[in-house]
Amino acid sequence: MIHENIRKICLSAVFLALGLVLPFLTGQIPEIGNLLLPMHLPILLCGLLCDPKFGLLLGLICPLLRHLLFQMPPLNSAIPMAFELAAYGFIIGFIFKNSKQGIKDAYIALIIAMLGGRVVLALAQILFYNINGSGFSFTVFLAGAFSQAIPGIILQLAIVPFLAILLKRYIHV
Repeated sequence: MIHENIRKICLSAVFLALGLVLPFLTGQIPEIGNLLLPMHLPILLCGLLCDPKFGLLLGLICPLLRHLLFQMPPLNSAIPMAFELAAYGFIIGFIFKNSKQGIKDAYIALIIAMLGGRVVLALAQILFYNINGSGFSFTVFLAGAFSQAIPGIILQLAIVPFLAILLKRYIHV
């Protein structure tokens, strides 16, 4: 049990590093980053491979730590994003952990997590933006969370389940 937890902690640290570094690949052109959602990938993988708790913590920490270190994403984005990514990490991990853990199960967990994370993002934005007095437009949310994110959603669907199953097989988590 202790050996397994150490493996999960180490793997989570790798995913945290990826969450901090991957956005630099698209950082020169923020519009591409908003389309590809590079920080989401390691959080989803962490939830699938480590545990719902690790996925939740990593999702909560990653955008806030990235803001503290690099001032990106801006704080008004990092706070709602932390709740969104925490939801992704927890939901995908919880559903996958309680399944047969095959490729089909990884897809089901991913799709449910993507939808659940978007709901959490909407709630976090409503709360955060209304507390700050800047108001919240559901139309703006839909544009950002779904239509602008379509390339990132496609990338997640194409990569995350296969990579998780492959890593699960070779690193024995």
